[in-house]
Formats: sequence, structure tokens, C-alpha cells
Amino acid sequence: MNLKYFFVAILTVLCHWIYGQDNFITNTFNRESTSLNGYWQYIVDPYENGFYNYRYEPFENQSNPGNGAFFNNAKRKGKLDLVEYDFDKMDSLWVPGDWNSQKQELLYYEGTVWYKKSFDYKKADASNRVFVYFGGANYKTDVYLNGKKLGQHIGGFTPFQFEITHLLKDKENFFVIKVDNKRVKEGVPTLNTDWWNYGGLTRDIKLVETSETFISDYRIGLSDKSRNSIQGEIVLKGDNTSNQVVVVKIPELGVYTTLISDNEGRCTFEAKNNKIQYWSTVNPKLYEIQISTKRDDVRDRVGFRTIGTEGSDILLNGKSIFLKGISIHEESPIRGGRANTKEDALKLLTWAKDLGCNYVRLAHYPHNEYMIRMADEMGMLVWEEIPVYWTIDWENKGTFLNAQNQISEIIDRDKNRACVVIWSMANETPRSEARNSFLQRLASFTRAKDPTRLISAALEQKNVEGQTNTRTIEDDFASYVDVLSFNQYIGWYDGGVEKCKKIKWDISQNKPVIISEFGAGAKHGLHGAKDNRWTEEYQEYLYDETLMMLDKIDQLRGISPWILVDFKSPRRVLAEIQDTYNRKGLISEKGERKKAFYTLKNYYESK
Repeated sequence: MNLKYFFVAILTVLCHWIYGQDNFITNTFNRESTSLNGYWQYIVDPYENGFYNYRYEPFENQSNPGNGAFFNNAKRKGKLDLVEYDFDKMDSLWVPGDWNSQKQELLYYEGTVWYKKSFDYKKADASNRVFVYFGGANYKTDVYLNGKKLGQHIGGFTPFQFEITHLLKDKENFFVIKVDNKRVKEGVPTLNTDWWNYGGLTRDIKLVETSETFISDYRIGLSDKSRNSIQGEIVLKGDNTSNQVVVVKIPELGVYTTLISDNEGRCTFEAKNNKIQYWSTVNPKLYEIQISTKRDDVRDRVGFRTIGTEGSDILLNGKSIFLKGISIHEESPIRGGRANTKEDALKLLTWAKDLGCNYVRLAHYPHNEYMIRMADEMGMLVWEEIPVYWTIDWENKGTFLNAQNQISEIIDRDKNRACVVIWSMANETPRSEARNSFLQRLASFTRAKDPTRLISAALEQKNVEGQTNTRTIEDDFASYVDVLSFNQYIGWYDGGVEKCKKIKWDISQNKPVIISEFGAGAKHGLHGAKDNRWTEEYQEYLYDETLMMLDKIDQLRGISPWILVDFKSPRRVLAEIQDTYNRKGLISEKGERKKAFYTLKNYYESK
């Protein structure tokens, strides 16, 4: 094994162990499963009395935690029993969902909420294994089944899972889950952001049953040597993973190959085929894939495409492409709060399609899997990023491991999705030696784990020394990225709109450039002169002038303006205008299109 990949494998295993994910099943999306979505009882616990005793000692570290520990789901059995909580008498929250948008009294709440769900479960076969899978929970999640701790996960936007076979009963099981969304200095993201800190079990939860030896992971794509060849790797887990027969089928291409797993439960294949239709934004062709063993079967829909750069060009399947994009936050356009359904994804991506987009930047954290799967089906290229946002605790080793684990988990989930073409390392981070080292190590890890995609980051611009109207990118991390991306807000945070006519860029790097953000706030329905901030006319004027300004950048190969839809942020408190919404959306939170929507749409139609 290549030492680089061995190093990545070791780091990945270490991160999964630290963050509570020592078992892994890829593609739970298409496996048969039992949903645990629905109403869960909850207890709000701002002092964490259900986790610590009065000496602030964790109950789980005590040999006899007693009735105070919420994870025991204790019930009063006698007249003298002292139990100061009862989940079954509490109100309920819908899962998946955030608590902020469901309960008005929890709108601004940051802290611990305990969830409880009772269920019965009968395995199909006594030898089978069962896993509980969480699509995401924000931010620190402790999971208990029948009073026993399964583990902890840190990070609000990536999936995690635990094996529960050893604790599962046919009757009267109960999950108790502690979710804490407090912002912390060493966190990823850290204390300061510009989006709502939605807390809770925000994505799907399900039970996945497998055979004792099961298909744990796979990667299938075009060969790195030939566009007319498909290659793949399959990984088995269990007590008997060596010398197992693994069959891979791609019926439409006539691919049928039988493999034998090695001593580590791995097998690889390569299949030449001259009839492959390449996935693209015009023809998002997906092929049915079937991977099976004697007792396990996994199916997926996979597209085959190449992505790369050559000089200042981005090449999709070897041809230059201009990325006509928009940035998107994960808020539901249907009901508000955190987006987490197929319907949410369809609505957001349909709006992007209506705008003329072939590309979306999913900011500022990994979005739910429905968004990625829907983008695959619709032919929408995707930039994914982790919330290394503004000012992270760059010198904290735990912070780095947290960021590394988040990019590792999202690569694990989305590596077989053709739509994902860019992994972003960070957004608007201030330059320093500690920051440079952090991002360089993160990029090196990402390249080693997934060498098939491009690396970028949303950097910042600066003036060329002595030239107030000439901008450049002077950032040590720019030499590590494949695509040079930066945010710019001339006309909003930087002077008036008329300044756009004066600015030019001198970019020395021979790389494709994506403007990852630009924009202006506007309240839908507020009209006035184009030089009057917050009006739709001001936003429209800024888009007109900005697009003409950016077109003068020779290396420009894409843009993703900020942002598709107005989104909630506690930073945005201007009454009667913002009302806790960032108003830079081209569409209001009610689905109303602003004038600048059509300005950008016309620009994309001309490209």
C-alpha cells in the first residue's frame, strides 16, 4: 500500500475512534432500513443536571449513577423513589428537525436538550447485525441505548453511526440522546458565524440491519488511467471477510465481474467499456450499480465523469466549462428552519435551475444527503465545504482533528456522487502562519483521501501595494488549491456600487478563478432609487455593475453569488429590514423573487 494512503487510513481510523464512529456502512441511503423519524419526547437541560451530579461529576463515570442520570430513563417504582424527571410526561419534538423553529421558547436556545424514543425491534436473522445511523445532529451528541453509552459524535453536519447489536432487545428498547449546540472556541465552526445555530437531531435517524459479514464501503468511478475504463474497490467487514465472493454488476454497460476479497476484506476491479455515457450538466447520466455477496446486497446510482484543470480552465470530461452558480444555505424553503427533506432539496435546486445555474456552492458546511443525491439527478455541479469559517482556533490540535474528521466523513458519504467536484477547506480565514499550516495539512489529507476532485477555499482579496483600484490574491494557501476562489463585496461592504467601474484585478496565479461570493442586501418589495441601500433596485444595480467588472478577469471560470434565499442569522438585527434575516438572497424567505434574480438569470443565459 502507498505510504500516503496508509497514513490517511490510520488518521481516518483514529478520527472515527475519537469521534465515536468505529463502525462504518456506506450508502445507508439505498439500504433497507427502519426509520426512527417521528415524535421524540424531550427535556431541556441548560444546567446539564441529567449528565452531571451536584459536584459536576459525570453520571456515566460512576459505577451506580442512580436515578439522576437522564440516560437511564428512570421510572418511579415505589412510594419513596426519588426520580425528578419523566420523559413520558414531556412534550415532543419532530425528528428530523431543529428545536429552534419548532418551539418559540427555544428560538435562541443554545445548550443541552435530551431526546428519548422507545421502540421494539425483531431482527430478521439471529446472526444479523444492527446499526443506528444519524444523518446529522448539531453539535455534540451523546448516544445511549437502554442506559448504555454507544459513543459521542462532534460536528453538526456529517453522518455518524454506532453498532447496537449487543444491546438490542426484541421489546422495550429506548434511545436517550443528549444534543448540545453550544458554540465553543475550539469548535468547527467556532463562536462567531453568520447563520442560525439550529440545534437538535436535524437529519434522518434509522436502524440498518446487515448480515454478520457485510459490504461496508465501496468506491466506483472512472479509471485514473483511462476514460474508457471503470475501476472500483469494495470493502467487507465482519468476522469472516477474507476469500468472500463479491459480484459487481452494471447491467446497462454489460459489466458483470466476480471478485474474491483479500485478507483485509478488500477487492478491486477494472472493467473496460467504450460505451460509457459521461455524466454532465447537460446529460446527468446515472448507471444502476449492484454489489452483492452471498448474504448482502447494495445498490446505487453512479455517474462517471472526469474533473480537472488546465491552466485557467476547469475541465469537465475534458472540456472547458463555466460554472454558473449560486450559494445556498441549508434552510427549508417550505417551512423554515433546517432543511432536511427531499422536498426541500428539490425546491432549492429547482430555483437554482430556474436561475440558469449549472453549479451550486453549498455553504458553509456539508448539507444533507438529499441535496447531493438530487444534484446528481439534476446535473448540478456541487462545491462542498466544512465550517472552517472566519477565525478557527488554529493552534488547537483537537480543532484540527475535528475539521479533519468532518472532511473525512463527508468524503466517505459523497465520494461516489458525480456532482461533487470541489472540496473547500475554508471560508474567509485571516492569514497567519498557524492558519496556513492548518489549511495545508487539511488539504494534504483531503487530496490523499480523495485525489479525484478539486481543492479550493473561499479566500479574500487585497489591494496591490500602492494601487488602490487594483486587487490581487496574495495568500500562501493559494498555491495549494486547484481553483483560486475568493469573496468580494465591492459596492456593499467596500464603497458604493460606482466603485465597481474603477476596480481591476491583477491575478498572477495561472489557475481558474471562481468568485465564491458577492452580493448586496435587499428587502423584497422595498423599492426606491438604485443608490438607496436595501432596495431591490440597489441590489439589481450592484449585480449589473459587478458582473461587468468580474467579466474583465481573464481567468474567470465561475461565480456563486451570495445567496439564493434570505436566511436567518442573529447578527442581522435591523428592524423592519433584516428582522434576523440576512437579506442578500435573490429570493425572499417566502419564495418571492427579487429584481436581481432576473439580472443574474439574463447573465447566465448569455454565457
